[in-house]
Amino acid sequence: MKRISVLIVDDINETRESVRRLLEFETDIEVIGEAGTGSEALRLSESLHPDIVLMDINMPDMNGIRATELLALRVPNCSVIMMSVQGEQDYLRSAMMAGAREYIVKPFTGSELTSTIARVYEIESRKREALGEQPELPAATDKTRMGQIISFFSTKGGVGKTSLATNLAVELARSGKYRVLLIDLNLQFGDVCVFLNLAPKRSIADLAQSGSLQYSDIKSFLLTHSSGLQVLAAPTRPEYADLVSVEQIEQILKEVQPYFDFIICDTVSRFEEISLLSLDLAEKIFLIAGMDVPALKNTKLSLETMEGLNYLDKISLILNRSGKEMGLERQDVEKALNIKVDFDIPSDGNTLLPALNQGIPFVIYHPQSKASEGIHIIAQTLTKQSVQPKEAPSAHDTGRKSFHRFRQLFGL
Repeated sequence: MKRISVLIVDDINETRESVRRLLEFETDIEVIGEAGTGSEALRLSESLHPDIVLMDINMPDMNGIRATELLALRVPNCSVIMMSVQGEQDYLRSAMMAGAREYIVKPFTGSELTSTIARVYEIESRKREALGEQPELPAATDKTRMGQIISFFSTKGGVGKTSLATNLAVELARSGKYRVLLIDLNLQFGDVCVFLNLAPKRSIADLAQSGSLQYSDIKSFLLTHSSGLQVLAAPTRPEYADLVSVEQIEQILKEVQPYFDFIICDTVSRFEEISLLSLDLAEKIFLIAGMDVPALKNTKLSLETMEGLNYLDKISLILNRSGKEMGLERQDVEKALNIKVDFDIPSDGNTLLPALNQGIPFVIYHPQSKASEGIHIIAQTLTKQSVQPKEAPSAHDTGRKSFHRFRQLFGL
C-alpha cells in the first residue's frame, strides 16, 4: 500500500520537529521533507511531488497563502493543508480561495493531524480517479526545452533600465505560470535587490568562488521574491566584481536555461565582455531609450554598434517615460533613431518614485497605472510567442568573440 507523502512547511524549526514527531509512528504516512520558507516549499514540492503539504500561514519571504497559490498552479496534484492559530479566520478564507484543501488549528493532536491528512488524501484520490487522472510523478527536466534569455541594455544610466527589467520579471513571475530568473549583471553597482527590497546574503560573486556551477548548487544562491521571481544578486561591493569571469557567467546561463521559462539579464550600461556575452546569448534584447536628446544620441550610437555586431534582428526598442510633456513625441524618436519603437512606458513619476522608495515593483504597487499597463503589454507579447523546444545555443567563447568584433569595429 502506498504511503501518503508529506512535506512540512513552517519557519519555526521546533514546530516542524513537533509535527514530524506526531507523524513518525504512522505506518501509512511518510514525511519526505521540511521547508522553512514558502519559496523553499515551492522548490521542494516541484522536485519531490508530495501528496500533502502542511503549510504555515505566516512565514518570511513568501507567506503560506502566496505559496499555496503558486503550488496550485505549478504542482496541481499536491494538496495543501493550512496550519494556523486561532484568530486567523480571514487568512484561512484567503488560503482556501488560493487552493488549500483543508486547515487545522494549532495546537493540534496527533490524531487530529493524521485524520485530516487521511481525509484530504482520500477525497483528492477519489476525485482524480473519477476524472481519470493519473498520479503526478516527478519528471526529469527536459534538457531540450531551453528558457528564453532576455537582456536589458542601455548606453546611459538613469533611463530606467533596471526598473523595467525588475518590473517585467515580476509581472511574468506573479502569474504563477512561468518560472522566471532575474540575473543582475551590473557586477559593480547592481540595484536589482534594492528595487525588490531583497537583502542578499550570497551573491553571484560567492557563487563564482564556490567551486561548482552546476544548477544543483546554483539554486542555493538564488533569492526568492514574494511574486515567485527568483533572483541572482550582484556582488555586494564593487571590488568583488573581479571575482566573476565571463566564462563563469556563460556557464551559469547555460546551466539555468533548462530550469526557467524566462531568464532576464540586467546588464551594465556599456559594451564590455560580460554584457556582450549576455547580448550574444539573448533571444531578445530590450534596448531602453530615454526621452531626452543626450539619451537619444547615445541610443543611436548604440544601435550603430549593435548593427555591426549583428544584433539588430533581435532588438526591441522600449521608449521609457514617454509623453508629450517631455517635448518629444514617439514619431520624433523613431525619425531620429531610424528604427521603430516597439513599446513605450508612459511617464508616471507620481507612481514610480513612491514604489521605488519602498522597494515595491510598480506593477504591484499600482497595477492600474499607465506604466504598469505598458509592462503588461510587453509581458503579453512575450508569453504569446510560442516557446518551441530548441537546442542550447553554441556559445563557446561568445562573449570574447563579441568583444573582439567590438574592438575591430572601432579599430582598437
